[in-house]
Amino acid sequence: MVNLKFFRKEDLPEVSYTLDKDQAQYTYTADQALKRIKERNDLQAFPVTIFQDDRPAGFFVLDFGEDKFDLTDNQNAVLLRSLSVNPDLQGKGVGKSAMLKIDDFIRENFKDCDEIVLAVNHNNMAAYDLYIKTGYKYEGRSRMGRNGPQYLMYKKL
Repeated sequence: MVNLKFFRKEDLPEVSYTLDKDQAQYTYTADQALKRIKERNDLQAFPVTIFQDDRPAGFFVLDFGEDKFDLTDNQNAVLLRSLSVNPDLQGKGVGKSAMLKIDDFIRENFKDCDEIVLAVNHNNMAAYDLYIKTGYKYEGRSRMGRNGPQYLMYKKL
């Protein structure tokens, strides 16, 4: 069973997996995302661990900072970033289950949040398909990201 919890330092060893070259060009690892949060002293970024049967299986960040305004005008939105699943557990529904549980996780922990926004690289069709299957919308808006054009997607809560 998949569940979500705010990241704790003791989760780090199991979310410090290595992504393959293709995935690494599209998302930060947990180590990279946590380093970025620390360097920026970012109090509006909340790292989250994905658990599969009580073991850390993946990671993402909920970012309420200014970066979200590149994707939305909504003050109450959150930017989902740095999503990854341990390569040993990919293809087993962990990512999909996590994406379906994120809505309730946000409602429980961030009561004012009413929208999730994200950007996904045009070449990252596996991620794009995952987001579409879990209720995210793409309405033709794109931007240039660090590794090429990105679809701008959202989901209303």
